[in-house]
Amino acid sequence: MTQHRGRHRRRKRGRALRGVLAGTALALTAAATLISASQATVEEDPGALKPLTSRAELDPLRLREELLPEPALDRLGTRLGRPAGVGAVLADADGTLRGPDDCTGTERAALPVAPAATRAYCWDAADTRGLRSGAVTTSGDADDDGRWGDHRVVLSAWSGDRRSQVAFVDADDSGRLSYTWVRLAVPTDDGRAHRPLRSALSGMVWYQDKLLVTAGDGLYVYDVHGVRRATGADGSRYVLPAVGVYRSAGPAPTALSLDRSTSPDSLVASRDGRLWRYAFSADPGRRGLLATGTATEAYATGAEDLAGVLSHRSRWYLTQRAEERGRLWRQTADGAEATRCGADGTRLCWTGPTPSLSYWQQTGEVWSQSGRTLFALPLHAIDRALD
Repeated sequence: MTQHRGRHRRRKRGRALRGVLAGTALALTAAATLISASQATVEEDPGALKPLTSRAELDPLRLREELLPEPALDRLGTRLGRPAGVGAVLADADGTLRGPDDCTGTERAALPVAPAATRAYCWDAADTRGLRSGAVTTSGDADDDGRWGDHRVVLSAWSGDRRSQVAFVDADDSGRLSYTWVRLAVPTDDGRAHRPLRSALSGMVWYQDKLLVTAGDGLYVYDVHGVRRATGADGSRYVLPAVGVYRSAGPAPTALSLDRSTSPDSLVASRDGRLWRYAFSADPGRRGLLATGTATEAYATGAEDLAGVLSHRSRWYLTQRAEERGRLWRQTADGAEATRCGADGTRLCWTGPTPSLSYWQQTGEVWSQSGRTLFALPLHAIDRALD
């Protein structure tokens, strides 16, 4: 009986949430009609994807794996103490995200115009002061059942001048998301010390027990089993030290996502008009690591100012940065489509500074965030808006 009442409350919350978001979408669609026709005319179609096959094109995408040696890992573990575990981190929350009813008008305006978000949450301004929002990944990336242990988890990246950190969000109750901050660190090669990671976290993927994040000098690798209570003086209560890094032969990727529709699962990356992927290793001794640093597939896209990238079943979804409204494209080897909205049919329908896209296969949802607004919407809704 108690369980039945809980389901009933969740259904009521879901209906209320859909109502609020539907109202928001209507308001934003009306606002989109104010976008001038002159803006719409300069939107350029990126066309079809162009495969990259030459060595000169593929060599800059190559990654070199540098893992921390076992003695250094042991020394680091001894110095930092016993791991806490993700479950303990989630149970020790720093705060709770606000639901759509409590988001400000400015925060709700960060949601896409079309297609509309079906979930939305907002971060506290005081708790994120001095930080910039970044990439999102979920336990839907981490494990094929969509959970980490017993929990549904969203990881939200934030960065500032002095540190980069990830909010571990407990998403078990969709009506109340709580979160705990975990600071990212980079140890020295001998494991005797570590420093804060200072980088914009525009790309992040949690696969198996590894978390891969973008940085200016490569992709840093974290073992989520290694999260520990912090002892520093910067106010962080938890710290996660890196266990390795992938150095890039060329500029490091700026966006990442996971594609579970390939075999094996693959890491998708983008930068400067290039889209490519790496295969994950099937070796049980290399959980969450890449099979090799060689790209298994690569394309050039005509879309500029790329922000987020997602690939699913040979379709590539791209977002373009903008101060106010950006574009969401679906691109294949045959061509490209973008969502349209407003009376003039503009393609400026997506949120502006979206740093990433993450597909939760078990729920069919795409997660992202813009500013202090975290949101999700079904992938089929995106496809329907593009067909």
